Amino acid sequence: MKRILVSALLLSGLMLAVAQVKKEDLATKNTASPGAETGVTINGKNLWIYYHAPSVRGRHIFAGAGALQPDGSVWRLGADYATVLHTDADLDLNGLAIPKGDYTLYADLDNGRWKLIVNKTLMASARHIWGVGVSPDGIREGATTDDPATELGRAALTMGKPSSPLETLKITLSGTGGARGKLLIEWENVTASAPFTVN
Repeated sequence: MKRILVSALLLSGLMLAVAQVKKEDLATKNTASPGAETGVTINGKNLWIYYHAPSVRGRHIFAGAGALQPDGSVWRLGADYATVLHTDADLDLNGLAIPKGDYTLYADLDNGRWKLIVNKTLMASARHIWGVGVSPDGIREGATTDDPATELGRAALTMGKPSSPLETLKITLSGTGGARGKLLIEWENVTASAPFTVN
């Protein structure tokens, strides 16, 4: 009996390890926030982030009174479905250990001292998690975005300002030499970044 239980646990762990999010399942028909992705290969290991890229469209997005994303709120790091990180390798993201696999990403805006939230929840029943609020089928899901029980952890981001405002959200993964890389988030009048290492 013990042998069967151990075998079942090993098999389920293997299935989780090889399961991978399909980017096409994350696509929507929302042309105001089209699907976008960034990726990098470091030491033969692939990393990618799939997100939906909203535009400013005359709105006040961050910081201060009347902001679409108020100081201290949790943002889905994009629009529509939650933003997804896939990594073929274990990572160290600015001190946060991230085992290889798939995760959803959010940002805790923390009054201008942003932190990247790496969340373990990818699915709601048979479909992907809607980032914040109410999904198209009327299910409210925002609780997963600020629930420590569903998080792998949080990593501090280095804040800055772009040389000129960015109309459309842009997330970039890049290599910086050897096993090192950088995550960069840019939108409106804000940049947020963190170094990472591929282990």
